[in-house]
This record gives sequence, C-alpha cells and structure tokens, in this order.
Amino acid sequence: MSVRVAIIGAGVMGADHARIIAEDLPGAELRLVCDASEPRARAVAETHGAPHATTDPEAAIARDDIDAVIVASPDFTHAPLVLACIAAGKPVLCEKPLSQSPIECVQVMQAESDAGRSFVQLGFMRRYDRSYGEMRAALRAGTLGRALMMHNIHRNVEIPAADFTGAMAITNSAPHEFDVIRFVLDTDFTAISAWQARRSDALVAPVLMVLETADGQLVNIEVNNNAAYGYDVRGELVGERGAISLIAPSYSRLDADLRQSVTHDPDWRPRYGEAYRRQDRAFLDFVRTGRFPAHGSDCWDGYAAAVVAEAGARALRQGTRVTVDMIEKPAFYAQRKDFAE
Repeated sequence: MSVRVAIIGAGVMGADHARIIAEDLPGAELRLVCDASEPRARAVAETHGAPHATTDPEAAIARDDIDAVIVASPDFTHAPLVLACIAAGKPVLCEKPLSQSPIECVQVMQAESDAGRSFVQLGFMRRYDRSYGEMRAALRAGTLGRALMMHNIHRNVEIPAADFTGAMAITNSAPHEFDVIRFVLDTDFTAISAWQARRSDALVAPVLMVLETADGQLVNIEVNNNAAYGYDVRGELVGERGAISLIAPSYSRLDADLRQSVTHDPDWRPRYGEAYRRQDRAFLDFVRTGRFPAHGSDCWDGYAAAVVAEAGARALRQGTRVTVDMIEKPAFYAQRKDFAE
C-alpha cells in the first residue's frame, strides 16, 4: 500500500518536498497540501497531483487518510505541529529547527518519550549528503587518525529576509553545521565563541564561530549571508594522519575568453538535491517499517542544535566565550525506540 503523505507549508521547502514525493518516491502518495495561503496550497497540490488542499494543519494531521506528515511551515510552528503529530500517532519529518527554544525541544522530547516510540525525524539533510558521509566514513575507518580540527564555510548570495541579523546567522543558518559536525565527529560541543566582521555598508556582515568539543577538537564556522557571488559550502576535517575536504558537485567548466569558470548555484537546493531525496526515502522507510533511520536526526539532535545556537547568539551579543550546557541525554533517545509495535 502507498504511504499517504500530507505536507504542511507550501513555500520553497514544502514545494520541493511535494515534488520529491510525487516524482521520486515510488510507494508514496502526496495526499494533501496545507498552507496558510489557500491559493498557494492549491497551486502546489495541483502541480504535484495531490487531491486535497487546506489551510487547517491540525485537521490535516488528524485525517484518517493521512499516514505521515512533512512539516515545512514557518519555524515557530514546528514544535506545536510535531506535538500534534505525536498525539495523532503520525510519523513526521520536520524541517529544521525543531524549535529555537531548548525548553520547547525538551517538551517535544517528553511527549515522544511518553508515547513510547519514535515518531519524529528532523530535516538535517546534510547527514544524507555523500561528501559528509565520506568524511565521516574516513574518520571512522581510522584513515585520518584522531580528529583535531574541522573548518566550515557557509555562504549565501544574500540574506533571506530584510530583518535578518548576525545573531540569526547563528540561530537560523548555522544549525545545519552544528548538526552535521556532531554527526561527523560523533561528539558534542562544550563551548562557543562568536565574532562579527565589519562591512563597509549596512548589510549583515559575516559571523565567525569557534567551538570546542567534548573530545578536545576545535571547530570553526564562517556564516556569510551576503556573499553576493553564489551559494557556497565548504568543509575540511583535519586529523593527525591526514585531512579530507568536501568537494561540491560541479557538472561543467566553461573555457572562453582566455578564462576558465565554474558556475555557482543561487541557493542550497541544487547542491543538496540528492541529499533531500535520500532523506525523504529514509523517512518513507521509517514510516513503513517503524525503524528509525540509521543516519537520521531525532528530537535529541534538534535539542542539541538549539542549545548550541542559543549559546552562540549569547556569545556574539556578549563578546565572550559561552559554555554549552545540555541536559543529560534521555534514555529514550539513547535507546532509540522504534515506531513499530
């Protein structure tokens, strides 16, 4: 039987998930699209063959003809909608963040723990990107020796909204780095420092973070949301015996006018298109089998990202090194309960 999926949020990410469900996942049926804008919900539904559209997310989650939910609505709605999915017994793939509030993340973890089985996969799709996977595999195989440092660059063409700030570079952009670094290094952060450069204009300047891990590694992250030239993500993991770097896929090189050039993507979607497809396939398998994806992010990972982001914003504001204080990992997440009975 097909897995009947509802998508909540018909913006850029919701529309992308709708396309993946409709075109790239045999055995999945896009059943419903929900958005605060009814015309937008209907447009995405009609484009991708969903028979239903609505503006009521709670009603969408509760429908008997919905087996699973993808939440791609505004950030502040994520935790309440995930809680509704848990209450309804529906597996949910939630775009990051679970919440920017660690307290709210704890509330979601408690609800899932009380339910006694896993329902929530978070959309930290970089875990499904081949380049990060190879970096993690090289470290685990011992090829690099002990990990010492990790360098990360995250650049966008321009800020996504007029009210975007340097602090939001930490709380909105950097969580992808926070999560994939924990995934690659298999450790948590203990402290963070943050600084912001000064531009010659009024645009939001780059933010530089330095993080310390529980295993004694140093990690730096540059987030530049006004890089102008294109979308650009880079990374290097340095070990005692070697180093490994990310190589972004590039399908062509232009030779003309005495120059060679490679085109930059305008945003993250081309760079991580396959990662999103692999992530959504893993979610579909989770729904079918009840086995949480081996590389998937859960609510604990969402909590960890929120705690680091909150500490980083404070470090930037205060100009001081801030410790990262996390609660003890709940036994439920240490054991990874399955959805299946």
